[in-house]
Amino acid sequence: MDSVNKFQSLIILIMVVLGIVLGQIYVVQVYSEYVIMPALMIMLFLVFIQIPLKDIKDSFKNIKFTVTSILINFIWTPIIVFILGKIFLNNSPELLIGFIMLMVTPCTDWYLIFTGIAKGNVALGASILPLNFILQVLLLPIYVLLIGGSSVRINMVNLTEGVVISLFIPLLLATVFRKVINNKNGLKYFENKILPKACDYQGYFLNLAIVSMFASQGKILLRNPQVLLKLLLPVLLFFAINLIIGQVIGRKIKLCREDNVALNLVTLARNSPIALAIAVSAFPNEPLIYLALIIGPLIELPVLFLISKILLNINNRNT
Repeated sequence: MDSVNKFQSLIILIMVVLGIVLGQIYVVQVYSEYVIMPALMIMLFLVFIQIPLKDIKDSFKNIKFTVTSILINFIWTPIIVFILGKIFLNNSPELLIGFIMLMVTPCTDWYLIFTGIAKGNVALGASILPLNFILQVLLLPIYVLLIGGSSVRINMVNLTEGVVISLFIPLLLATVFRKVINNKNGLKYFENKILPKACDYQGYFLNLAIVSMFASQGKILLRNPQVLLKLLLPVLLFFAINLIIGQVIGRKIKLCREDNVALNLVTLARNSPIALAIAVSAFPNEPLIYLALIIGPLIELPVLFLISKILLNINNRNT
């Protein structure tokens, strides 16, 4: 686990503080909002060139793992998110939408790092990545409408436009870029030269977006310091419940230890950057939604690190 990913929660927190401090400068506060969306789109472009959509067929080589993870991620998870959201955030509609968008989008990158820490089957976890990505892009607007539609006014045109602008444009550009580089320089060049840089720079642009967001909207956080406390319990309960569900189901369907670890991390880690990009575009006047999607990883990443250690200890006791 490299230092950037290991300290990602701390880095995000530092970016939040830096953004709030810079936001006290009037010129920065006024113009920083124009940086947010371009930074997020560049970040997603860098994320998407790392996702080999042509390899989506690989996920079907282990049908048992694939079907189980899809059922947990896209059937069970929206149900538990709906229940937790209604119990804890029903009186905070913007936070509810942010919570939904965070929790129904499976991760497309750092779950592999935690799978490696727990000595799980990283290759198997990676095989489900393209399929998870496609399904979450298609289903996220539906989940937001079904789970949160009665809580906050949602303009379907804006939501669709947000998905197109924030996701499909970077995805199209990334697909073309990947194909051109592979045709011109070959797959080895792409994997050895382009992918490592894309992985590094995606974090820089996410951090730039966070700084810009809090420079322009930092006063919202200062006026709502209770947001972290409101999100803490439902987020922690989500991870606790899904950890137990993954362990139980993995054993019921007789997955080996390494595959069961991969199942746990695939169904626990969430994808805040993609959800954040959609939220900024689809809900331009709802900064509390963005706040929920930025605070989420502050809770999630330390929890995932702890869970990976728990899974590693469980496996060590069973050997």
